[in-house]
Amino acid sequence: MLLQGQGVSVIGRLAPVELSVNAGELVHLVGPNGAGKSTLLNALSGLLPSQGRIVLDGAPLSTLNGAALSQLRGWLPQQQMAPGQMPVWHYLRMHISAQTAETDRVLLDVFAQLALQDKLTRSLTQLSGGEWQRVRLAAVVLQVHPAINPRGKLLLLDEPMSALDVAQQRAVDKLMAELCRSGLAIVASGHDLNHSLRHADRVWLMHQGAVVRQGSARDVLTAAQLAPLYQTPFEQIDTAQGPLLFIP
Repeated sequence: MLLQGQGVSVIGRLAPVELSVNAGELVHLVGPNGAGKSTLLNALSGLLPSQGRIVLDGAPLSTLNGAALSQLRGWLPQQQMAPGQMPVWHYLRMHISAQTAETDRVLLDVFAQLALQDKLTRSLTQLSGGEWQRVRLAAVVLQVHPAINPRGKLLLLDEPMSALDVAQQRAVDKLMAELCRSGLAIVASGHDLNHSLRHADRVWLMHQGAVVRQGSARDVLTAAQLAPLYQTPFEQIDTAQGPLLFIP
C-alpha cells in the first residue's frame, strides 16, 4: 500500500476518513462544490495541518520535511499564480531535482504530449489559462516522473482538467495512464462523472466534508447515490463502453 490515511480530519472542514491508495492506481475524487475535495488533497499533500495519521511509502507524513515530500509526491493546487516572468522552460527545469540519462527524453515526451513545444521560450505571464494549466501539469509530472526521479511515487491533482479543451483532456488522460502503468499513483479531483466512470480505478465520493463512499467507479457513481448528494435527478443508461450518466 503506497498511501494510507487513518482518521484523517481537519477541524471544521473534513470529517475523519480512512483511505488507501496502491501503487499504479488512479483514484478520482468527486462531489459537489464545497464537499471538501481540495481540503482532503491539501491534507494528503502534507501542506495543510490535519489530525490523524497519513503514511506515504512507509513514512508518516509528519516525519518528512519539505524536501523529502517534494521528492515523493507532486502537488497541483486548483489555482496558482505564475511566479514572475520567467520562460516556461526555466519554470519546468526548476521542478527537476536531478539530471539523468533519461531526462531529455522524458522532457521532450511530456512537452509533446501536452503540446508545449512552441511555448518553451514564452514568459509565464504571456500564457493563456489553458496553456498555464498544461505547464503546471508538466511541472508536477516532471517532478516525480519515475524515469527522472526514482523516489517519485504519487501525484495529487486538484481539478487537473480545468481550462483544458477536449483534445487536451484526452492527452492528459493518456499521460496519466502511462504514469500509472509505470507505477506512479494518482489522486485527482474533478466534476465530470462520466469521465470518472471511464477512467478511474476507484472513486472517493465526498459530501459536506466527508468521504461518503469509496469503491469502483461503477459501484459508487450510480444515479441512486448521486441524486441526493447533488440534489438533482440522474438517469443511467448502459452502452457498449459502459454506463453513462445524464441529467434528464
